[in-house]
Amino acid sequence: MRDDRRYLRMALGLAARGEGQTAPNPMVGAVLVRGGHVVGRGYHTRAGAPHAEAIALAQAGSRARGATLYVNLEPCCHFGRTPPCVDAILGAGVGRVVASLEDPDPRVSGKGFRALRAAGTKVTVGPLAREARRLNESFLKRVVAGRPFVTLKAGMSLDGRIATRTGESKWITSPAARAAGRELRRQHEAVLVGVNTVLRDDPRLTARPAGRSGNGSGPRGVAGQPVRVVLDARLRTPPGARILTDGAGAVIIVSLPGAPRARRLRLEQAGALVLEVAGRDGRVSLDRALRELGRRGISSVLVEGGSEVLGSVLDGRIGDRLVLFVAGRVLGGRGALPVFGGLGAARLRDAPRLREVSVRPVGNEVWIDGRLVFPRARG
Repeated sequence: MRDDRRYLRMALGLAARGEGQTAPNPMVGAVLVRGGHVVGRGYHTRAGAPHAEAIALAQAGSRARGATLYVNLEPCCHFGRTPPCVDAILGAGVGRVVASLEDPDPRVSGKGFRALRAAGTKVTVGPLAREARRLNESFLKRVVAGRPFVTLKAGMSLDGRIATRTGESKWITSPAARAAGRELRRQHEAVLVGVNTVLRDDPRLTARPAGRSGNGSGPRGVAGQPVRVVLDARLRTPPGARILTDGAGAVIIVSLPGAPRARRLRLEQAGALVLEVAGRDGRVSLDRALRELGRRGISSVLVEGGSEVLGSVLDGRIGDRLVLFVAGRVLGGRGALPVFGGLGAARLRDAPRLREVSVRPVGNEVWIDGRLVFPRARG
């Protein structure tokens, strides 16, 4: 069991090398061990490329016969852009498979394990399951819940404000915090804002360079940049906005049905994909918008606001993670814009909480990072 965990940690480390490159597929690493020696290893580099198991088997060659395969996710058993890994494992004569998790994708979902066992291959499932779930939490969220993993991010003052009473907001946080925010964008497949942010700030919403380019095979934009998503009920986004003219990647604008057709045509001519999603009270349904993104293969979304969009995420009990950059200044005043708008919690017991909280310095500021937990709805 100790060796199982050791080699699975190696597989998880290999899988993590594919971060930001494999969407809409999960990150997977594989290690083949025979007689106490690693004879093959590999990881999934990008969608459409060989799977981790296939790479490890090819490296091992004849040494794969009777070996143990360690992999962080159940091997696939269906034809996609690549052949089924289960067939390759059986063909190579692997004697045992140790996997951390069952793949919840309906095309797999235990079928790979059953096929291996039916052919006489020993299968062990479960070691390092928690670590494996965390590594692929975005993929798992999309497959299981039908929407992307959602991270809320904001830079704010000590008293929780993102703009002064006169509307000034540039810049509450330091260059170091803003650079960390761009790195967060790199770690997500899409960045989402409301149209007011586009009208007020004309942001580019690009990521910090990662030292390597994207491959264009997943939902990401040019050079590994995230897809930029704008909630824009009436299509007020200007065709000349920087997100549409900077050439940095894909732009999706989500509107209500029946938005002005002439505006839609102008935005489509500028390169945007315009999606119509139902809503209420003149606003796009955030839940429906996220589910549409999930249907298009986007597994992780960084929500950057502004205030009303961030507040609506909490009101809708949607967020999974919260990242706050807290600057060492106090804005004060009732008219200063709060980081979270919307309705908010009516009672303390209804307020979302953070767990697994980490706090660390970023320059002279503080980074607060935690998992959002919403109280159970009371009937």
